[in-house]
Amino acid sequence: MVQQAQRRKRGGGRSGAAARRGAAVIEQMPFAPPINRDRPTEPLTDEGIAAIHDGAMRILEEIGIAFLNPEAIEILREAGCSVRGEVVRMGRDFVMEMVAKAPSQFTLTPRNPDRTLTVGGKTILFGNVSSPPNYWDMEIGRKVPGTREKCANLLKLTQYFNCIHFAGGYPVEPVDIHASVRHLDVLYDKLTLTDKVMHAYSLGKERVEDVMEMVRIAGGLTEEEFQATPRMYTNINSTSPLKHDYPMIDGCLRMIRRGQAVVVTPFTLAGAMAPVTMAGAVAQSLAEALCAIALFQYVRPGCPCAIGTFTSNVDMKSGAPAFGTPEYMRATQMTGQMARFYGLPLRSSGVCAANVPDGQAMWETSNSLWAAVQSGTHMVYHAAGWLEGGLIASPEKFIMDCEVLQQIQRYMQPEIWATGPDEVAVEAIGSVGNAGHFFGIQHTQDRYTTAFYQPFLSDWRNYEGWEAAGGVWTPERAHTMYKRIIASFEPPPMDQAIRDELTAFVARRKAEGGAPTDF
Repeated sequence: MVQQAQRRKRGGGRSGAAARRGAAVIEQMPFAPPINRDRPTEPLTDEGIAAIHDGAMRILEEIGIAFLNPEAIEILREAGCSVRGEVVRMGRDFVMEMVAKAPSQFTLTPRNPDRTLTVGGKTILFGNVSSPPNYWDMEIGRKVPGTREKCANLLKLTQYFNCIHFAGGYPVEPVDIHASVRHLDVLYDKLTLTDKVMHAYSLGKERVEDVMEMVRIAGGLTEEEFQATPRMYTNINSTSPLKHDYPMIDGCLRMIRRGQAVVVTPFTLAGAMAPVTMAGAVAQSLAEALCAIALFQYVRPGCPCAIGTFTSNVDMKSGAPAFGTPEYMRATQMTGQMARFYGLPLRSSGVCAANVPDGQAMWETSNSLWAAVQSGTHMVYHAAGWLEGGLIASPEKFIMDCEVLQQIQRYMQPEIWATGPDEVAVEAIGSVGNAGHFFGIQHTQDRYTTAFYQPFLSDWRNYEGWEAAGGVWTPERAHTMYKRIIASFEPPPMDQAIRDELTAFVARRKAEGGAPTDF
């Protein structure tokens, strides 16, 4: 009963209006990033770790990485790396010395300090779907381009669900806003509709600097306070194979110089952008990530960095990306071992190749999410709402995924496997003996409300009960829930003076032209 009362009190996903009416769309678990107490799954032997590490170092020493950023090239030249044109080769001693400077864990503090996150250790964090250009829901029934309204509705889900801990990139790309000012409008929406950790796209200095400034304003922070601890992060992808582009490296350099966090995530699809073998794909992915982290640590030793994995495979019949496959799961586990070897926090993803929120979508996403758990991942990108290999965002899929995320959170609560006298329950077993049942005994009555996970979306009735209630399939239930959440949503509080300052900043930067898009 205490836990149930805490859920009612701390149900931060409930809108203010619904809370005042004494009702909520769902009863959900509190905002409490889960602690992964399981031993990680480690498919690699010590010899396997050494082999993949040696492979990654040989790639950096013998083949090199192209940096399409002149500033980065000059920094690495100064650091003693071999530079030929845009290709940089770096010795393993330099790489390991630099990577060792990165912290094994760090915090991210958003405008609501109650939502502060630890990245690293045993904490696992879930983020919303990020960056699809398209949107699908059951009412529309087809794939359509993203809009600001659709993006805002997915941000409302991001805020509503307590099992979503950070707000990643745009949950769907709002193509009805011109690219030069899109970041201003979407970040304004993110900062006013949510109070969770923010993300900046590293797509040109204007976007990165604008987002950092907006996060600073939203937090009511001085520049010194903003730089004193990480308040936000960026995630970049290498351009596999073996290349880092200009704007992403530029954005990371700007972020770390103002004390913010970076995640480096190579996008290596085995058989297309990386070797067809998982060991080869992981070695290449590590090389692409470690060289960038080495650069950032040379520029600002101790800056918060995480290493990401996005290693999967393609369908060799069509070339299409595949996710949630056995190979994807093993690659994630292998990268988890290597991240621990390097002492770096790990980011992975909750992904699928399915086109609609159906059975394929859920088994592939569940495989991805459990691979994150097994690998010791610290940040799970795209944990809710992802379809079609990242080309579609769906609110029904978002809600279906949150059911899985809550089950993972419950799975990690240690009371499930507690072994005290009350839990071993010999007296309770004796009171029932060789006949009867446990439904009515006091031991059960004292615990029945909190003993087991209670789903908010699953339907546990038998077929006849389900049919009598209308025979509603899971995506349809999720769609109804989505509509109710949006209808009752109230944004988290924000001081009016801060809101006015944000509004003025957006208006000024729009008047200045925002970010250049035509060259």
